[in-house]
Amino acid sequence: MRYQSDLTAKEWEQVKHHFEPRDRRGSGHKHHKKDLVDGILYVARTGCQWRQLPNDCPPWKTGYDHFRNWNLRGVWERALEEITALQRKKRQGGGAQLRTHRLAERQDAVRE
Repeated sequence: MRYQSDLTAKEWEQVKHHFEPRDRRGSGHKHHKKDLVDGILYVARTGCQWRQLPNDCPPWKTGYDHFRNWNLRGVWERALEEITALQRKKRQGGGAQLRTHRLAERQDAVRE
């Protein structure tokens, strides 16, 4: 499955721990968690009905059930909070480097 709404491998690595099962007992899972999250993001991005998910996505009922359970447990909020914090940290770090670089340029200009 490859849609614009799909997470990249790097994005998935940042948030996958939120979607892993808390209890490792039981049989293996039929669908990978990334495929489920990508299907849910497809619904969110396109606004389609759950039953209209493309055939290469997990079944709509499986996707909806996971979405509902994760939503009730607050998984989406925690994942989004973490992504937001990482983005802010990334921007602040880059901004500090830029300000330091500009300050050095100004000091050099004053010396000349």
